[in-house]
Amino acid sequence: MRQQTMALFAGIGAILVIASLVGYALKMFVAKGQPHAVIDNLNARIKAWWVMVLVISGALLFGKDGVIVLFLFISFVALREFMTLTYTRSGDHNALAASFFIVLPAQYFFIYIEWYGLYSIFIPVYAFLILPILEVTAGDTTRFLERAAKMQWGLMVCVFCISHVPALLTLQIPGYEGRNILLIVFLVLVVQSSDVLQYIWGKLFGRHKIAPDVSPSKTLEGLVGGVLSATALGAALWWITPFTVWQAALMALAVNVMGFLGGLVMSAIKRDRGVKDWGHMIEGHGGMLDRLDSVVFAAPVFFHATRYWWAI
Repeated sequence: MRQQTMALFAGIGAILVIASLVGYALKMFVAKGQPHAVIDNLNARIKAWWVMVLVISGALLFGKDGVIVLFLFISFVALREFMTLTYTRSGDHNALAASFFIVLPAQYFFIYIEWYGLYSIFIPVYAFLILPILEVTAGDTTRFLERAAKMQWGLMVCVFCISHVPALLTLQIPGYEGRNILLIVFLVLVVQSSDVLQYIWGKLFGRHKIAPDVSPSKTLEGLVGGVLSATALGAALWWITPFTVWQAALMALAVNVMGFLGGLVMSAIKRDRGVKDWGHMIEGHGGMLDRLDSVVFAAPVFFHATRYWWAI
């Protein structure tokens, strides 16, 4: 696994170096060093990729502990962004405190001890029931249904769904022992590449908008080109997974489609709140949720498909 991981990250590093050189050349020779919306956005995305690759690489060095701590932190930041943009009142304070300091760490603790029977239902069953109880005891019924639903879905999106990424480490796959970290690399690399490739294909050939009122930049050409390109990338990475080439392609296709749909849903929430980005944490990508919106919907699908077909 060490050799495969080193080879994979060496390849990613080489691609990022090439992308950085291309971005620099575009800035100097096409934009003439002047502000250019598309080129500047592309370069900001490349810089953000460097940061993300370095952070994930650092977490992988510490194995399971490092990965779980990293995604716990990611969930905390994402949940904070989500709750910041939602309508809350003083009657929500107990539920908010429970969400951040009880439910979130408990979910990752259950993953750490590999208690699938609980972490798979803890939030969608128990947290969904307990949070409205905490809110109603405050005696504030103003927009109660809206506030309770936002609290519940904040946990679903930012904690439950995201936690399925480190949960991949708990799967027992015959003949794949000790290599589960590479499943995380496969998922994140394929889904995030799909985002970038959809952007590039859309800028080059985009003509027909898919949902202009939700996400004006998304086009049919970008979707098809990005998803197919990232699916081909997933097929090419079959060697780091327990899948065959065609299985890797189908899994990549599934998570790419779910990633696109997840991006649309998260964009719709932003439009509802009247904001462009979830936050300003990551240069060129807004907040944590702006970067993870596609992973949110793809992770549970990838986890359960892998567990059902390959794990014991």
